Amino acid sequence: MKCKYTIETLIGELTVLENDGRITDLHFGKVSILGMKEMKTPLIEEVEKQINEYYQGKRQEYDLPLRLEGTPFQKKVWEALREIPKGETRTYEDIAIAVGNPKASRAVGMANNRNRIPVIIPCHRVIGKNGKLVGYAGGLDVKARLLSMEKKQG
Repeated sequence: MKCKYTIETLIGELTVLENDGRITDLHFGKVSILGMKEMKTPLIEEVEKQINEYYQGKRQEYDLPLRLEGTPFQKKVWEALREIPKGETRTYEDIAIAVGNPKASRAVGMANNRNRIPVIIPCHRVIGKNGKLVGYAGGLDVKARLLSMEKKQG
């Protein structure tokens, strides 16, 4: 069953989409999606609990069933993002090297842009080569806040 629900978290409202017992999408704020049932399932409750525990410093990683839809390269990038330790950052070039394609910084950026489960797959931890915050679906202010909260709990 496909459903969605907007949860309250320490980082603001997030709309979580679930399909057949797996998280498929996470959106910043309240999002309206036609034809999708509005329902807070046990899994969506667990997402809310884990995100809040994470940003309270009570949890170091997420343990949630995800459905990642993308190309093999995108999935490799998303897996590499999950390897970045809490409170740390990497550049697009660092991720390109980690996935075995040092010249693919731009492609890593596109894979980051296609990440449908931000926060849980921490694309906010990827920064520009010059150390500056660049591009984030939730906005650069949210990216900065997420990184700041993580660094405090390190």
